[in-house]
Amino acid sequence: MRNLLNFIIRYGRWFVFAFYVLLSCVLLVSNNSYQHSIFLTSANVVSNSVYSVASEVTGYFHLKSINESLQASNAMLETEVLNLRHQLDEYKTLLSDSVENPIIPQRFDYVQAAVINNSVRHPRNYFSINRGSKDGVKVGMGVVDQNGIVGIVNVAGPKTSRVISILNETQHFSVRLKNTNFIGSLSWKGGDPSIAYMEQVPRHARYHAGDTVVTSGYSTTFPADIPVGIVMNRIHGSDDNFFILKIRLNSDFKALSTVRVIKDEYKAELDSLQSFDFTPAK
Repeated sequence: MRNLLNFIIRYGRWFVFAFYVLLSCVLLVSNNSYQHSIFLTSANVVSNSVYSVASEVTGYFHLKSINESLQASNAMLETEVLNLRHQLDEYKTLLSDSVENPIIPQRFDYVQAAVINNSVRHPRNYFSINRGSKDGVKVGMGVVDQNGIVGIVNVAGPKTSRVISILNETQHFSVRLKNTNFIGSLSWKGGDPSIAYMEQVPRHARYHAGDTVVTSGYSTTFPADIPVGIVMNRIHGSDDNFFILKIRLNSDFKALSTVRVIKDEYKAELDSLQSFDFTPAK
């Protein structure tokens, strides 16, 4: 307390001076319209700047929830697109048979998940997600992010699952040059996590650098026309009947965060049909 009193006594004249300066400024602004308007304008500019900075800071801390909301909305829209494509294909078939008012069930759905572990530096890379069999995730389901395909579920626990990444030298994916019928096999050769190769492309196939590569739809893992990557250039293979295309993958595997597991209601039935062996009667 004594130190505080000594401080006030020592600098009392400065406090009095500051008080009178503040009082004079208040009187000046209050009794003069011009100064009053200048004060209000300046105060508004300062307050807006403060609010803007505060908004940016608080907005940064809300980015995670905003991103999750956007991912959920995007998943819902993509689900609608997949099911609309399926319904259009069904309608084309039904119209050819002159069937009226058909009821077409929804085929595709998504399970949104967060990546909790990931690797990109090994010959056989995997990543883990925080969804499992209790959420409807099963072995063999395809996994995509907002940019394209990223892998296939190969182990499904109750609450978590492991996904074989595209960046796995043992995996091959059926892909197609968009807007064409030219099919190939996508594989990763190690090294750069942004580069893969579309193999077994027919020699007569027509393409250009920058063309889009999509899923072929010839498997029960991925629906057709999901983005995969962009054609960079051509590489000559050992077979003269085919060539290889170098592909820049759409997805950034070093930054995987939110993904979606594709649920195909027809998958179990289609897989059972593919594994069915027909033995003719003797």
